[in-house]
Amino acid sequence: MDIDPEDVFGDEDDPENEFYQERDATKEFLVYLVDASPKMFSTTCPSEDQKYVSHFEAAIISISVSLKTQIINRSYDEVAICFFNTKEKKNLQDLTGVYVFNVPEREDLDRPTARLIKEFDRVQESFSKQIGSKYGILPGTRDNSLYNALWAAQALLRKGSTKTADKRILLFTNEDDPFGNMKGVTKLDMMRTTIQRAKDAQDLGISIELLPFSKPDDDFNVSTFYADLLGLEGTDLAEFKALAAERFEDIKDQLRKRMFRKRKVRRINFIIAGGKSIELNTYAVVRPTNPGNITWLDSVTNLPIKAERSFFCSDTGALLQDPPKYFQTYKSENIMFTAAEVSEIKRVSTGHLRLLGFKPLSCLKDYHNLRPSTFVFPSDEEVVGSTCIFIALHRSMLRLKRFAVAFYGNSTHPQLVALIAQDEIMSPSGQIEPPGMHMIYLPYSDDIRPIEEFHTDTNLAPRASEDQIKSASSLLKRIDLKNFSVCQFANPALQKHYAVLQALALDEDDIPDVKDETLPDEEGLARPGVVKALEELKICVYGENFKQEDDTMGGSQKTSETSNKRKAVADNATKEYANYDWPNLADNGQLKELTVSELKHYLNVHNLPVGGKKEALISRILTHMGK
Repeated sequence: MDIDPEDVFGDEDDPENEFYQERDATKEFLVYLVDASPKMFSTTCPSEDQKYVSHFEAAIISISVSLKTQIINRSYDEVAICFFNTKEKKNLQDLTGVYVFNVPEREDLDRPTARLIKEFDRVQESFSKQIGSKYGILPGTRDNSLYNALWAAQALLRKGSTKTADKRILLFTNEDDPFGNMKGVTKLDMMRTTIQRAKDAQDLGISIELLPFSKPDDDFNVSTFYADLLGLEGTDLAEFKALAAERFEDIKDQLRKRMFRKRKVRRINFIIAGGKSIELNTYAVVRPTNPGNITWLDSVTNLPIKAERSFFCSDTGALLQDPPKYFQTYKSENIMFTAAEVSEIKRVSTGHLRLLGFKPLSCLKDYHNLRPSTFVFPSDEEVVGSTCIFIALHRSMLRLKRFAVAFYGNSTHPQLVALIAQDEIMSPSGQIEPPGMHMIYLPYSDDIRPIEEFHTDTNLAPRASEDQIKSASSLLKRIDLKNFSVCQFANPALQKHYAVLQALALDEDDIPDVKDETLPDEEGLARPGVVKALEELKICVYGENFKQEDDTMGGSQKTSETSNKRKAVADNATKEYANYDWPNLADNGQLKELTVSELKHYLNVHNLPVGGKKEALISRILTHMGK
């Protein structure tokens, strides 16, 4: 069997991508629990486009947006949508006032699909006829729709274990006192049983979160009932009240924050000293988002293809049943290795984090940060007392202004790391930065290189004068972005990519418009102060006659060698373009018979990009021709 000996000892994992994406094996099971009482339809609030919509419609819009986001980012998570305070009932327990929304060929708790999103977007059109709305808690009866809804949601979340899946219930309502119409012992008894039902669900590892809608003339009072149901008290209750008081326009942002919870990447042991170790969870911080992986589908069934690899003997052609062996050529001999032996040779460490010592923060330089850091936080799940030891270490490092140097024994890329303590940052609306430590991956010695001077002769290098530096600094201060964050700007290419995917999946006629937030702010740059600072910099650098210099430079560029080459290419492309019947070639599928150079004639004539493989060029031509 021929196996490339150079690849025997190659790293299976790219260390640069180790924390690039979440590797947590857990899934998330989520139930959207939406109040469908008449009060949700009668109360209105302003939406993003300043149109007034009901609280029920706002909840539908928010959930729909979250489903579209979830199907792209976490497509393997499973969701269910459940309405309560309904006339019709549809649930496994046949409970009154609870309706589980679903589409055919899908379980009640399953991955979101394009059909589910399409049907859910139109649910309000037929809601009154097919499902109906009514108050589920009325005096004189023992009906308790909220109790039934929590019971139905708990039943939906029975699948899977809490060790391998996060289970959550997101509750949408604008009624802060669901038992307000009840009186006496009956009210107390129904409140007690409902709270107990919620506690039973929480004991099973199901978290319940509330997304309240405030009425125009009355804020949502969580202390009336839901504080007891959610188990909120002290600082948690105060933070929740601050969130509930926010404007309703932020409901999508609130839902998005709760949808994308911080999930641990992996669990590691932190060996401190004398064999003492604590347990840490690692979390990926801000990362650039990439398009999803390509999934190959069967051309007939349209189902995902599972790739399998088999080895055959080159001499007999027989299928090899035994696991393959690897070899490394040494002194004209092939040294054989089993897969287990190769794995053991490559294993440098057990994957733990071992403390080596401490250094002042001044010893840590900016250029030591090679790639995005990893956030670590203690956990008492396996090692009880980890949090207590971590807090003591964390406080000491902050007080003494030190960072910890540790050896991170990754199996494929062992290296030294720096652990920097981060203090908690709070605001009136809640926590901004959590307490914990950032793990900075330190470079090897050959990763640090001396600065290469572009100009070897310093006498020939142009230097800015003091006035030029002062003018440039003044301009930068004028256009400085206050409170800048990379999270404020979305990747326009990715947004366009996902917009096209959404239109294809949902059979939408129009592709949603994507706003490119990376383009210059022309309105801001046109402010008088910015214009004045820019003019001062131009005069300071180019002098009073900088406009004439621009014209002169432009004239010289037109006659430059590069321009001449471009003109020659364009003229040649126009000449060759006339020799082909492009519509006929496209209709008969003969474009693939042309060479790449021939295809570029069409692209150059129509000022289209000429980069990419042959298939991409053909696709670009067909798109331009509307085929």
